[in-house]
Amino acid sequence: MKQLQVALGSRSYPIYIGENLFKDNLFEQHIKSKQVVIVTNTTIEPLYLALVMQQLEAYQVETIVLPDGENYKTLAYVETIFTFLLEKKFSRNATLCALGGGVIGDMGGFAAACYQRGIAFIQIPTTLLAQVDSSVGGKTGVNHILGKNMIGAFHQPQAVIIDTQVLASLDDRQLAAGIAEVIKYGLIRDIEFFIWLENNIEKLLLRDSAALAFAIERSCINKAEIVSQDEMETGIRAILNFGHTFGHAIETGMGYGKYLHGEAIAIGMCQAALLSQQLGYLTAADVLRIKNIFEKTGLCVTAPKDMSAQTYVELMSVDKKNINGDIRVICLHAIGTACLPMAVETSLLMQVLNSYNAD
Repeated sequence: MKQLQVALGSRSYPIYIGENLFKDNLFEQHIKSKQVVIVTNTTIEPLYLALVMQQLEAYQVETIVLPDGENYKTLAYVETIFTFLLEKKFSRNATLCALGGGVIGDMGGFAAACYQRGIAFIQIPTTLLAQVDSSVGGKTGVNHILGKNMIGAFHQPQAVIIDTQVLASLDDRQLAAGIAEVIKYGLIRDIEFFIWLENNIEKLLLRDSAALAFAIERSCINKAEIVSQDEMETGIRAILNFGHTFGHAIETGMGYGKYLHGEAIAIGMCQAALLSQQLGYLTAADVLRIKNIFEKTGLCVTAPKDMSAQTYVELMSVDKKNINGDIRVICLHAIGTACLPMAVETSLLMQVLNSYNAD
C-alpha cells in the first residue's frame, strides 16, 4: 500500500492506494462516532457494499443507494440524502462514506458539506476517473440544467481510500474516460509522465496492475501538490480545469450522461490545445501529438455535430473561472506546462471551434 498526504494544515488527510484495501481496516482511525452512513449507487451496491460494511461492523451503519448516472447529480437527489439523515437522526459528529464514482463522491461530499453545516466524510472512489481526480481536493457539488458543477462547496474528506482491485469490474468505456484525466496531468505539469503515458497507454488499456498503480499514484501526487498550494482555487489550482471549459459545455449542451465526463474533457483538451496553437504557444505537431494520445486510448476526439460554435460560447459563458463576463480558458504554453486562466475574445473562440469542427 502507498500512502500520500494532502497537506492542508489542520485539514490534511491521507490518500491510500493499493490492492484489497476494503479488507484492511483503514476506516477506524478516520471515524469519530458510531454513526456512519454509506452513500452508493445501484451499480456499486452489489459489487462492493458488503465488503465495506464488513469493515464497519463496530458502527451503526445505514446505507443510501441512489440511481447511477450523471443525470441524477442534482439537488433533488441530494435532498433525499438530507431527508434520510434527518429521519435516521444522524448527528453532527457522524461520518458519511461516499462509495462510488465521481457522481457519488461529488454528491456525497456536498451532502456532508451542508448537513448540519458540515460532517466528516470519506471518499472511496470506484472508477479510475474518481480515483485520480474527483475524490482528491475537496470539490463537491451538483449540476444545474444551465451549467456543470455550478452548485457546490469545498469540503475536504477525512481520507481517500483507493482500492485498485475495483478497476477489474470497470467497463472499457469508463476506463478510457478515466485515462483522459490521467493524461491531463502530463499535459499541464508533468512532461515526463506524459512521455511515459505515450509509451504505456496499451498497458493501461490492458489493465496491467503495475502500470495502473503507477498512473494512479503519479496522478494523485500531482493533484495533491496542487491542492496543497491552492485549496480554494484562487490561483494555480485552476490549471486542473484544462479542457474543462470546453468539455463542460459539451456535457451541458448534449445533456448530462450522453458523454462521460472524461470523454467530453478529452475533446475539450484537444480544443484547448488548438486554441493554444492559435495563441502562438503550441505547434501544429504538438496539437497532433495531443490528439494522437487520446485516439490511442480509444477516445473519440470529434466534436459533437449537434453543437454550433455559438452554442459552445453561450454555455462557456457560464463557468466558474469567468470574471466580469470574460470567458477565461486554461491553455498550454507547451506540452507539460499550463498557464493560468486567460480571457479569450469570443471571436477567437468561434474561430477555433469552427476550425476544430471543420477538421
